[in-house]
Amino acid sequence: MTSSPSSHVPARYASVDALRGITVAAMLLVNNPGTWSHVYAPLEHAQWNGCTPTDLVFPFFLVIVGVSIALGVVPRVEQGADRAALTRTVLVRALRIVGLGMLLHLLAWWWLDLAHYRPLGVLQRIGVCFAVVGTMAIWLRANAQRACLLLLLGGYAALLAAGGTLEPWHNLPSRVDTVLFGDMAYKYDAATGLGHDPEGLLSTLGALASTLIGLRAGALLRSGRPARLLLAAAALLALGALWSTWQPLNKNLWTPSYVLWTSGWALGALWLAHMLIDRVQWPPLGRRFGANAITAYAGSGVMVLAMLGTGSWGWLYGNVFDRWITPLAGAQAASLAMAIAFVAVWWLPMWWLDRRRIYLKI
Repeated sequence: MTSSPSSHVPARYASVDALRGITVAAMLLVNNPGTWSHVYAPLEHAQWNGCTPTDLVFPFFLVIVGVSIALGVVPRVEQGADRAALTRTVLVRALRIVGLGMLLHLLAWWWLDLAHYRPLGVLQRIGVCFAVVGTMAIWLRANAQRACLLLLLGGYAALLAAGGTLEPWHNLPSRVDTVLFGDMAYKYDAATGLGHDPEGLLSTLGALASTLIGLRAGALLRSGRPARLLLAAAALLALGALWSTWQPLNKNLWTPSYVLWTSGWALGALWLAHMLIDRVQWPPLGRRFGANAITAYAGSGVMVLAMLGTGSWGWLYGNVFDRWITPLAGAQAASLAMAIAFVAVWWLPMWWLDRRRIYLKI
């Protein structure tokens, strides 16, 4: 990772940085409760089918990845940049993101003495989506991008239907995860020999669709007609709700209905952020997290692994948060308080980096 002064950073929408930052802060909040035994209920994921506010966080980030490609990569194509060289730049950055995710999982396997190494994960999925959609942005025109989006949604829906069931363990994505990764998947039942990974191979088709929607949303943002973003958001929400009557909203499988539903909320949030921050000039809350998003996510991940590996996470929760807050407000409140404190602690280095105009890039 290298640092660069803000003078080397392309012009960017403060609203996009702010929304990215709020999303990253939400990732840290939901991923790091004081204890997984007492997670604050609104921060829980849906058990299987359904979509809670927490289930919006990761697709929001992928939509913003697509928006960022539209704002950062597409203008270079329009300015006549060498497409092959630009593609190499995109792919190299994507590989670094994937490599960082794999390194984090290597640290988890080592520090936490896990039985198996897990090759898949959040950063790995982000890297793959950035590579594929970034390449599409460079080489494909708008109509071809839309056609790819329809193909992804329709093709993935057909694959899910052909799998025969969307039930846990027995759906087609889980069966593919079992064959390819076995006990290295996120979940593995040794008794049945079945596995499942929420960032598995087939479900990445849905994640690619989310990122591609973000790419097209970025084009709408650049067009200077924000009302189209709001109309697109409403259309996606309606289509997602309608599609869910056939294939349910499901984050673990990243179903097409889930793609449309969560993208609709993401585009609505983007429209609102753009109107309030870029147009009305509200302060861009969250921008500091957004300007160093991968740094915040990966750095906090290393910190958590180190604290878990040394036992300091459990000690801190038990002696500070559980001891003092649980008797007054309950275990869920104590768990939430530690999660909020963790996000606040990570706001400080993000504030320090931004104040010195240092933006770490992978």
